[in-house]
Amino acid sequence: MRQHNPQNDLAQRILAGDRRALARAITLVESTRADHREQATALLGALAGHDRQALRIGLSGTPGVGKSTFIEALGTMLCGRGLTVAVLAVDPSSARTGGSILGDKTRMERLSRLPGAFIRPSPSQTHLGGVARRTREAVALCEAAGFDVVLIETVGVGQSETVVAELSDVFVLLLAPAGGDELQGVKRGIMEAADLIVVNKADGDLKATATRTCADYAGALRLLRRRPQDAPGFPKALTASALEERGLDTVWGEIDALGNWRRAHGQWQARRAAQARHWFHEEVRQALLARLETPQARARMAELAERVARGEAAAGAAARAMLASLQSGPQSDGESLDGGADSA
Repeated sequence: MRQHNPQNDLAQRILAGDRRALARAITLVESTRADHREQATALLGALAGHDRQALRIGLSGTPGVGKSTFIEALGTMLCGRGLTVAVLAVDPSSARTGGSILGDKTRMERLSRLPGAFIRPSPSQTHLGGVARRTREAVALCEAAGFDVVLIETVGVGQSETVVAELSDVFVLLLAPAGGDELQGVKRGIMEAADLIVVNKADGDLKATATRTCADYAGALRLLRRRPQDAPGFPKALTASALEERGLDTVWGEIDALGNWRRAHGQWQARRAAQARHWFHEEVRQALLARLETPQARARMAELAERVARGEAAAGAAARAMLASLQSGPQSDGESLDGGADSA
Protein backbone atom coordinates (compact mmCIF):
# COMPACT_ATOMS: atom_id res chain seq x y z
CA MET A 1 0.00 0.00 0.00
CA ARG A 2 1.33 3.42 -0.97
CA GLN A 3 2.33 5.53 2.04
CA HIS A 4 0.52 8.83 2.42
CA ASN A 5 2.84 11.86 2.09
CA PRO A 6 1.51 14.96 3.90
CA GLN A 7 3.99 17.15 2.01
CA ASN A 8 2.29 16.26 -1.26
CA ASP A 9 -1.04 17.44 0.19
CA LEU A 10 0.56 20.69 1.34
CA ALA A 11 2.15 21.14 -2.09
CA GLN A 12 -1.21 20.72 -3.82
CA ARG A 13 -2.81 23.30 -1.54
CA ILE A 14 0.00 25.76 -2.28
CA LEU A 15 -0.39 25.20 -6.04
CA ALA A 16 -4.11 25.90 -5.59
CA GLY A 17 -3.26 29.28 -4.04
CA ASP A 18 -4.17 28.45 -0.44
CA ARG A 19 -2.71 31.32 1.64
CA ARG A 20 -2.80 29.42 4.91
CA ALA A 21 -0.92 26.54 3.35
CA LEU A 22 1.64 29.03 2.00
CA ALA A 23 2.13 30.61 5.43
CA ARG A 24 2.51 27.16 7.00
CA ALA A 25 5.04 26.15 4.34
CA ILE A 26 7.15 29.29 4.89
CA THR A 27 7.17 28.58 8.63
CA LEU A 28 8.34 25.07 7.81
CA VAL A 29 11.23 26.16 5.57
CA GLU A 30 12.34 28.78 8.12
CA SER A 31 12.56 26.21 10.92
CA THR A 32 16.01 24.99 11.93
CA ARG A 33 14.76 21.70 13.39
CA ALA A 34 16.26 18.69 11.61
CA ASP A 35 12.88 16.99 11.06
CA HIS A 36 11.40 20.22 9.72
CA ARG A 37 14.31 20.63 7.34
CA GLU A 38 13.64 17.14 5.98
CA GLN A 39 9.95 17.98 5.53
CA ALA A 40 10.83 21.29 3.85
CA THR A 41 13.15 19.50 1.43
CA ALA A 42 10.39 17.01 0.61
CA LEU A 43 7.90 19.84 0.11
CA LEU A 44 10.17 21.78 -2.22
CA GLY A 45 10.82 18.55 -4.12
CA ALA A 46 7.07 18.00 -4.50
CA LEU A 47 6.72 21.52 -5.90
CA ALA A 48 9.65 21.18 -8.31
CA GLY A 49 8.73 21.26 -11.97
CA HIS A 50 5.91 23.80 -11.91
CA ASP A 51 6.35 26.40 -14.62
CA ARG A 52 5.19 29.43 -12.64
CA GLN A 53 7.56 32.38 -12.53
CA ALA A 54 6.89 35.59 -10.66
CA LEU A 55 8.75 38.83 -11.24
CA ARG A 56 11.11 38.92 -8.27
CA ILE A 57 11.96 42.46 -7.19
CA GLY A 58 14.62 42.99 -4.53
CA LEU A 59 14.44 46.28 -2.61
CA SER A 60 17.13 47.68 -0.37
CA GLY A 61 17.74 51.10 1.06
CA THR A 62 19.22 53.19 3.82
CA PRO A 63 17.39 53.16 7.19
CA GLY A 64 14.57 55.70 7.29
CA VAL A 65 14.29 55.94 3.51
CA GLY A 66 10.69 54.72 3.62
CA LYS A 67 11.03 51.19 2.26
CA SER A 68 7.81 49.95 3.87
CA THR A 69 5.84 52.99 2.72
CA PHE A 70 7.22 52.60 -0.80
CA ILE A 71 6.45 48.88 -0.93
CA GLU A 72 2.92 49.43 0.37
CA ALA A 73 2.26 52.15 -2.20
CA LEU A 74 3.73 50.11 -5.07
CA GLY A 75 1.99 46.91 -3.95
CA THR A 76 -1.35 48.67 -3.61
CA MET A 77 -0.99 50.12 -7.11
CA LEU A 78 -0.15 46.71 -8.58
CA CYS A 79 -3.08 45.04 -6.81
CA GLY A 80 -5.30 47.77 -8.23
CA ARG A 81 -4.15 46.68 -11.69
CA GLY A 82 -5.22 43.11 -11.04
CA LEU A 83 -1.80 41.68 -10.15
CA THR A 84 -1.18 39.51 -7.10
CA VAL A 85 1.70 40.62 -4.87
CA ALA A 86 3.68 38.78 -2.20
CA VAL A 87 5.91 40.81 0.13
CA LEU A 88 8.74 39.05 1.95
CA ALA A 89 10.03 41.57 4.46
CA VAL A 90 13.12 40.73 6.49
CA ASP A 91 13.32 42.35 9.92
CA PRO A 92 16.66 42.73 11.74
CA SER A 93 17.23 40.24 14.55
CA SER A 94 18.98 40.95 17.80
CA ALA A 95 22.53 39.62 17.78
CA ARG A 96 22.18 38.98 21.54
CA THR A 97 18.76 37.29 21.80
CA GLY A 98 17.97 36.43 18.18
CA GLY A 99 14.59 38.13 18.61
CA SER A 100 12.89 40.26 15.98
CA ILE A 101 9.96 42.68 16.18
CA LEU A 102 8.50 41.64 12.80
CA GLY A 103 6.63 44.93 12.46
CA ASP A 104 6.45 45.17 8.67
CA LYS A 105 2.93 43.77 8.47
CA THR A 106 1.64 46.41 10.87
CA ARG A 107 3.42 49.13 8.87
CA MET A 108 1.68 47.95 5.66
CA GLU A 109 -1.83 47.83 7.10
CA ARG A 110 -3.57 49.08 3.93
CA LEU A 111 -1.80 46.57 1.68
CA SER A 112 -2.33 43.69 4.11
CA ARG A 113 -6.12 44.09 3.78
CA LEU A 114 -6.13 43.64 0.00
CA PRO A 115 -7.17 40.17 -1.23
CA GLY A 116 -4.42 40.15 -3.87
CA ALA A 117 -1.61 40.75 -1.35
CA PHE A 118 0.34 38.46 0.96
CA ILE A 119 2.82 39.89 3.49
CA ARG A 120 5.27 37.72 5.37
CA PRO A 121 7.83 39.25 7.76
CA SER A 122 10.80 37.05 8.64
CA PRO A 123 13.69 37.52 11.09
CA SER A 124 17.14 37.92 9.54
CA GLN A 125 18.56 35.79 12.41
CA THR A 126 21.80 37.81 12.10
CA HIS A 127 22.35 36.36 8.62
CA LEU A 128 24.59 38.64 6.57
CA GLY A 129 23.19 40.14 3.42
CA GLY A 130 20.03 41.62 4.88
CA VAL A 131 17.95 38.61 3.91
CA ALA A 132 17.02 35.56 5.94
CA ARG A 133 18.82 32.37 5.03
CA ARG A 134 15.60 30.72 3.82
CA THR A 135 14.19 33.72 1.94
CA ARG A 136 15.13 32.04 -1.34
CA GLU A 137 12.94 29.07 -0.48
CA ALA A 138 10.10 31.38 0.61
CA VAL A 139 10.32 33.10 -2.79
CA ALA A 140 10.02 29.71 -4.51
CA LEU A 141 6.92 28.93 -2.44
CA CYS A 142 5.30 32.25 -3.38
CA GLU A 143 5.98 31.54 -7.05
CA ALA A 144 4.40 28.10 -6.71
CA ALA A 145 1.35 29.74 -5.12
CA GLY A 146 0.90 31.74 -8.32
CA PHE A 147 1.82 35.28 -7.31
CA ASP A 148 2.61 37.63 -10.17
CA VAL A 149 5.12 39.79 -8.27
CA VAL A 150 7.31 38.97 -5.26
CA LEU A 151 8.79 41.98 -3.45
CA ILE A 152 11.79 41.15 -1.25
CA GLU A 153 12.55 43.88 1.28
CA THR A 154 15.94 43.72 2.99
CA VAL A 155 17.07 44.96 6.39
CA GLY A 156 19.09 47.94 5.17
CA VAL A 157 21.85 49.13 2.89
CA GLY A 158 25.42 47.86 3.19
CA GLN A 159 28.16 46.08 1.31
CA SER A 160 26.70 42.66 2.18
CA GLU A 161 23.29 43.71 0.89
CA THR A 162 24.34 42.75 -2.62
CA VAL A 163 23.24 39.19 -1.76
CA VAL A 164 19.65 40.27 -2.48
CA ALA A 165 20.67 40.54 -6.13
CA GLU A 166 21.11 36.75 -6.03
CA LEU A 167 17.39 36.43 -5.21
CA SER A 168 15.82 38.87 -7.61
CA ASP A 169 15.17 39.46 -11.29
CA VAL A 170 15.33 43.23 -10.80
CA PHE A 171 17.17 44.92 -7.93
CA VAL A 172 15.96 48.35 -6.78
CA LEU A 173 18.01 50.56 -4.46
CA LEU A 174 15.88 53.09 -2.57
CA LEU A 175 17.59 56.25 -1.36
CA ALA A 176 16.55 59.48 0.36
CA PRO A 177 17.21 63.04 -0.85
CA ALA A 178 20.52 64.30 0.51
CA GLY A 179 23.51 66.46 -0.24
CA GLY A 180 26.38 65.49 -2.49
CA ASP A 181 28.37 63.98 0.38
CA GLU A 182 25.68 61.32 0.82
CA LEU A 183 26.84 59.75 -2.44
CA GLN A 184 30.02 58.71 -0.66
CA GLY A 185 27.99 56.90 2.01
CA VAL A 186 26.61 54.31 -0.41
CA LYS A 187 29.02 51.48 -1.05
CA ARG A 188 30.16 50.94 -4.62
CA GLY A 189 29.28 47.23 -4.41
CA ILE A 190 25.57 47.83 -3.98
CA MET A 191 25.63 50.59 -6.60
CA GLU A 192 27.07 48.12 -9.09
CA ALA A 193 24.40 45.54 -8.22
CA ALA A 194 21.43 47.90 -8.55
CA ASP A 195 19.32 47.93 -11.71
CA LEU A 196 17.31 50.95 -10.65
CA ILE A 197 18.02 53.69 -8.10
CA VAL A 198 14.88 55.40 -6.81
CA VAL A 199 15.23 58.61 -4.79
CA ASN A 200 12.18 58.51 -2.53
CA LYS A 201 10.51 61.37 -0.62
CA ALA A 202 10.54 63.63 -3.70
CA ASP A 203 7.79 65.80 -2.25
CA GLY A 204 7.31 69.07 -0.38
CA ASP A 205 10.49 70.89 0.61
CA LEU A 206 12.59 67.88 -0.40
CA LYS A 207 11.44 67.78 -4.01
CA ALA A 208 14.22 70.00 -5.37
CA THR A 209 16.82 68.18 -3.27
CA ALA A 210 15.54 64.84 -4.56
CA THR A 211 15.90 66.03 -8.16
CA ARG A 212 19.51 67.10 -7.54
CA THR A 213 20.29 63.83 -5.73
CA CYS A 214 18.82 61.85 -8.61
CA ALA A 215 21.04 63.76 -11.05
CA ASP A 216 24.10 63.00 -8.89
CA TYR A 217 23.36 59.27 -8.92
CA ALA A 218 22.57 59.28 -12.62
CA GLY A 219 26.02 60.75 -13.22
CA ALA A 220 27.64 58.16 -10.97
CA LEU A 221 25.84 55.33 -12.77
CA ARG A 222 27.23 56.47 -16.11
CA LEU A 223 30.73 55.81 -14.79
CA LEU A 224 29.97 52.15 -14.08
CA ARG A 225 30.86 49.45 -16.58
CA ARG A 226 27.86 48.11 -18.49
CA ARG A 227 26.86 44.57 -17.53
CA PRO A 228 25.60 41.91 -19.99
CA GLN A 229 22.21 41.86 -18.24
CA ASP A 230 21.67 45.60 -18.69
CA ALA A 231 19.08 46.80 -21.20
CA PRO A 232 20.02 50.02 -23.06
CA GLY A 233 19.86 52.94 -20.63
CA PHE A 234 20.13 50.77 -17.50
CA PRO A 235 20.94 51.07 -14.69
CA LYS A 236 19.14 54.39 -14.22
CA ALA A 237 18.05 56.75 -11.46
CA LEU A 238 14.51 58.04 -10.88
CA THR A 239 12.59 60.09 -8.31
CA ALA A 240 9.36 59.08 -6.60
CA SER A 241 7.14 59.98 -3.67
CA ALA A 242 5.61 56.99 -1.90
CA LEU A 243 3.78 59.35 0.46
CA GLU A 244 2.03 61.19 -2.38
CA GLU A 245 2.08 58.09 -4.62
CA ARG A 246 3.76 59.98 -7.45
CA GLY A 247 6.32 58.47 -9.79
CA LEU A 248 5.28 54.89 -8.99
CA ASP A 249 3.89 54.39 -12.49
CA THR A 250 7.26 55.32 -13.94
CA VAL A 251 9.16 53.09 -11.51
CA TRP A 252 6.95 50.09 -12.29
CA GLY A 253 7.18 50.82 -16.03
CA GLU A 254 10.98 50.70 -15.87
CA ILE A 255 10.98 47.51 -13.77
CA ASP A 256 8.56 45.81 -16.15
CA ALA A 257 10.48 46.99 -19.22
CA LEU A 258 13.77 45.66 -17.86
CA GLY A 259 12.20 42.33 -16.94
CA ASN A 260 10.69 41.97 -20.43
CA TRP A 261 13.99 42.90 -22.10
CA ARG A 262 15.84 40.27 -20.07
CA ARG A 263 13.28 37.63 -21.01
CA ALA A 264 13.54 38.50 -24.70
CA HIS A 265 17.36 38.49 -24.73
CA GLY A 266 17.98 35.30 -22.74
CA GLN A 267 19.25 37.15 -19.67
CA TRP A 268 16.31 36.12 -17.48
CA GLN A 269 17.02 32.40 -17.52
CA ALA A 270 20.80 32.92 -17.53
CA ARG A 271 20.47 35.06 -14.40
CA ARG A 272 18.26 32.52 -12.65
CA ALA A 273 20.62 29.67 -13.58
CA ALA A 274 23.56 31.63 -12.12
CA GLN A 275 21.53 32.32 -8.98
CA ALA A 276 20.69 28.62 -8.61
CA ARG A 277 24.41 27.76 -8.79
CA HIS A 278 25.18 30.46 -6.21
CA TRP A 279 22.64 29.08 -3.74
CA PHE A 280 23.85 25.52 -4.26
CA HIS A 281 27.35 26.60 -3.23
CA GLU A 282 25.88 28.57 -0.32
CA GLU A 283 23.95 25.52 0.91
CA VAL A 284 27.13 23.44 0.84
CA ARG A 285 29.01 26.12 2.80
CA GLN A 286 26.24 26.39 5.39
CA ALA A 287 26.08 22.61 5.78
CA LEU A 288 29.83 22.49 6.41
CA LEU A 289 29.55 25.28 8.98
CA ALA A 290 26.71 23.41 10.69
CA ARG A 291 29.09 20.50 11.30
CA LEU A 292 31.10 22.81 13.55
CA GLU A 293 28.08 23.26 15.85
CA THR A 294 27.96 19.66 17.13
CA PRO A 295 29.06 19.14 20.77
CA GLN A 296 32.07 17.06 19.66
CA ALA A 297 33.19 19.68 17.16
CA ARG A 298 32.78 22.51 19.68
CA ALA A 299 34.83 20.63 22.25
CA ARG A 300 37.58 19.98 19.71
CA MET A 301 37.51 23.63 18.60
CA ALA A 302 37.82 24.83 22.20
CA GLU A 303 40.71 22.45 22.84
CA LEU A 304 42.61 23.55 19.73
CA ALA A 305 41.87 27.23 20.39
CA GLU A 306 43.43 26.93 23.85
CA ARG A 307 46.57 25.34 22.36
CA VAL A 308 46.82 28.20 19.88
CA ALA A 309 46.29 30.75 22.68
CA ARG A 310 49.09 29.17 24.75
CA GLY A 311 51.44 29.25 21.78
CA GLU A 312 51.65 25.46 21.60
CA ALA A 313 50.29 25.34 18.05
CA ALA A 314 50.09 27.65 15.06
CA ALA A 315 46.63 28.78 13.97
CA GLY A 316 47.09 27.27 10.52
CA ALA A 317 48.16 23.88 11.84
CA ALA A 318 45.29 23.84 14.36
CA ALA A 319 42.80 24.71 11.63
CA ARG A 320 44.07 21.83 9.48
CA ALA A 321 43.76 19.49 12.46
CA MET A 322 40.17 20.66 13.00
CA LEU A 323 39.27 20.01 9.37
CA ALA A 324 40.91 16.59 9.53
CA SER A 325 38.87 15.69 12.62
CA LEU A 326 35.67 16.66 10.80
CA GLN A 327 36.57 14.37 7.92
CA SER A 328 37.72 11.28 9.80
CA GLY A 329 37.04 11.77 13.50
CA PRO A 330 39.40 13.04 16.23
CA GLN A 331 43.08 12.49 15.59
CA SER A 332 45.98 12.41 18.02
CA ASP A 333 47.58 15.75 18.83
CA GLY A 334 51.00 14.49 17.88
CA GLU A 335 49.80 13.45 14.44
CA SER A 336 47.71 16.53 13.66
CA LEU A 337 49.79 19.28 15.24
CA ASP A 338 53.30 18.04 14.65
CA GLY A 339 55.69 20.95 14.72
CA GLY A 340 53.74 23.11 17.17
CA ALA A 341 53.66 26.88 16.77
CA ASP A 342 56.50 26.94 14.28
CA SER A 343 54.63 24.88 11.69
CA ALA A 344 52.58 27.67 10.13
